[in-house]
Amino acid sequence: MKINDRIFDLIKEKGITQKEFSARTGIPQSTISDWKGKDLNPSAGKILKICEVLDVTPYELLGAGDPDEKDEYIMVGRGTDEFEIICNYTKLRRRSKERLQGYLQALLDNEK
Repeated sequence: MKINDRIFDLIKEKGITQKEFSARTGIPQSTISDWKGKDLNPSAGKILKICEVLDVTPYELLGAGDPDEKDEYIMVGRGTDEFEIICNYTKLRRRSKERLQGYLQALLDNEK
């Protein structure tokens, strides 16, 4: 099933109108209509907001997951400490990541 089809199925399943979906996501109604009429998919930048409004994970929306088994996703704002930590973590080599994870676990154990 295509992403656009899945979105329209979920909109119907959740009992919300296309107008309400547009208002809650901030996506213009004309764009949403194009998904259906022109058989287009939303841009990647809109996926997280769509998932939030439809109460599904990106994994579920993209059709790769079992609807009864939800993965966890955490959203962090750009410019926050958490964002900086994640960005810096991705720049580390594997061994440094392992050391950092060990240190983090020791900190968590110390908090108990």
